Amino acid sequence: MNKVLPIGTEYFAKLRMNGYYFVDKTTFLSEFFRGHADVTLITRPRRFGKSLLLSMTQQFLEIEGADEHRKLFEGLKVMDDPVAMAEQGTRPVIFLTMKNIEWDTWGGMQKKVALELSRLYGRFKHLLNDPMDPGDRMAFEGIYAGKAELETMSDAFRLLCRLLEKHYGKKAVLLIDEYDAPLQCAWAHGYYLEAIGFYRSLYSSALKSNEALDFAILTGVLRIAKESIFSGLNNLKVSSVISGGFADACGYTREEVAKLARDFGQEDKLGEIADWYDGYNFHGRDIYNPWSVNNYFSEGCKARKYWVRTSGNSILQTMLKQLDQKRARHLSKLMEGKTIRTRIEESFIYPDIEKHRANLYDVLLATGYLKCVGAVDDEDGEKYDLSIPNMEIRRVFRDEILKFLASSEDRSILDDLLEAMQEGDAESFQECLQIVLRDMVSFHDAAQPESFYHGLMLGLSVWLDKRYFIRSNRESGYGRFDLAFFPKKPELPGIVLEFKSVEQEKELADAAEEACKQMEEKAYDTELEAAGVQDIWHYGIAFCKKHVLVKMGNA
Repeated sequence: MNKVLPIGTEYFAKLRMNGYYFVDKTTFLSEFFRGHADVTLITRPRRFGKSLLLSMTQQFLEIEGADEHRKLFEGLKVMDDPVAMAEQGTRPVIFLTMKNIEWDTWGGMQKKVALELSRLYGRFKHLLNDPMDPGDRMAFEGIYAGKAELETMSDAFRLLCRLLEKHYGKKAVLLIDEYDAPLQCAWAHGYYLEAIGFYRSLYSSALKSNEALDFAILTGVLRIAKESIFSGLNNLKVSSVISGGFADACGYTREEVAKLARDFGQEDKLGEIADWYDGYNFHGRDIYNPWSVNNYFSEGCKARKYWVRTSGNSILQTMLKQLDQKRARHLSKLMEGKTIRTRIEESFIYPDIEKHRANLYDVLLATGYLKCVGAVDDEDGEKYDLSIPNMEIRRVFRDEILKFLASSEDRSILDDLLEAMQEGDAESFQECLQIVLRDMVSFHDAAQPESFYHGLMLGLSVWLDKRYFIRSNRESGYGRFDLAFFPKKPELPGIVLEFKSVEQEKELADAAEEACKQMEEKAYDTELEAAGVQDIWHYGIAFCKKHVLVKMGNA
């Protein structure tokens, strides 16, 4: 084929005018115009095509240039739908992406908001030629000049809707892309409480009791609770990864990937594509990661991790630092390809995120690290079965768990640590682990009980998942070991780790010795021996805040 797959192209007009390969998503328009709420929120993981979806919707609806825009849809499915086509080119459209409104201080973010709203108003500067109330004109000119106060900017969408309706005689459509990005940034940098008041006012004034608004569509990654940002908004419909409509609006379906492979003459690669990039399930529909599929074909069909995180992982890092033993076991099960069952609360209240460890699963599901494979009702309410979607996310998942513990320059220490652990070198193992505790873990983290150290070691050891099956808190012999490594190759040794946490540094030696005796007396290597493992290393590891002692036990 002569067409090129779009990598990072988020503007529908550019994609169509430059002849990029386009996976037809115009059926979204047909579904939408057969019944929609006043406000629709679509939450999906990053790089699943949300921005392109809204750009397409803008080009379809915009009243200015309607005839030219119509040509962009020639040959696409929506052209065969008279219901949807009756809406083409009939509305004034306000479209703003919030993904660029990020800064490390509230003062800096206010300047970014002012800049983006100034650019938005610049697209409608022709409205200044219309008769306008003095107050509205002053507000418009202030926002356009980037000099408006926060109180004025918080009414920017509502004011623009009213002026557009007056100019065109048509109610406006509001499209907001990545609506939650500024609040994620504010939370990560510690000024969430300063920012939330402004954004609550900005969105509420536009979406609630706005007579000049026809409808609005918002996209984002996380669903922020109504109590935080949409208070009093009763006309909101949410399409998330587990509920709502528009299941295949973002991401590629199996049929779309099959056609893509056929068009590029790579049908023999469908199995590999499925293993690496399939596996998402958006309320019953099988979905592939579109960013990764596009990159796969563009890079000569090389299976790699294309879906790497470049932003928005501060919440995940915070949650990983709060791992307890139960969730450490769950992460181990997920890395083994198993499922976990848990409740899911799809809406987030940022100040509460750190208070509840179970929010980890909500975050992992919403951001694309996990998929929902089923739901059950019991006496405690609805619970969901979750698993890792595919090979790519398994690799990304593993890397992110390690990344939160170490920066790139620390990786050599981690490599040395894991190598020493496999070679039975307790002295080097202890030396490297001590550096990890000293340089990569805060004193407050290390002051937590044994569960923190268990999570720490699990996070480090998942880097060995290519060589070992990693088991956490599993029964063997007469007890339950902390961590064990079952080799995938016969030449590798088996490894058992037992952890102890003490209050005083002078207690480290006795605690490590106790851990070694416990492994021997309770026969923790029973399962490894049953699996035919010949060489088994026992490590008793005692922690005291940021100090550690490793002792080699008798296998």
